Formats: sequence, structure tokens, C-alpha cells
Amino acid sequence: MSTIQIDVPESVLLSTGQSQEDFVREAKFLLALKLFELGRLSSGKAGEMCGMNQVDFILLAGRSGVPLADLDDAELEREFSA
Repeated sequence: MSTIQIDVPESVLLSTGQSQEDFVREAKFLLALKLFELGRLSSGKAGEMCGMNQVDFILLAGRSGVPLADLDDAELEREFSA
């Protein structure tokens, strides 16, 4: 596993009201979520990145408002006409 260090001012951490562990957990999830949304990570790899299985990641991604499928108009038409 690789380690990436991001320096966050103590005032930012304090303003979130989170412990450092909770902040890191949420930051990992949000980064994985954004990379998934951009199509740079699969849902399985995004889940792995933040310590979740694929199903849990997909469920939480959906609750976070991130679309799980990115279909264009023609693809949507084919899906709903079947």
C-alpha cells in the first residue's frame, strides 16, 4: 500500500468538528468518490481505496448523489424502449 501525505492546517481539522481519524476516513471516501465519478476508478477500486467493499461503496455513492451510470440520451432510449 502506498502512503500519500496531505498537510491540513490544525484550524481546518478543528473547524470540521471531527477527530483526525474521522477526517481521514471521510477524505479517503470523498477522494475515491470523485475519482469514481470522473471515471478514473471502478466502483470496486474506489471501494478498496476507502476500505469498503464494492456494494457498500455503490450504496453510499448513490446516497451521496453520484450517478452510478452515465448513459447518454441514445443509451437511455434503448434501455427504456426494451
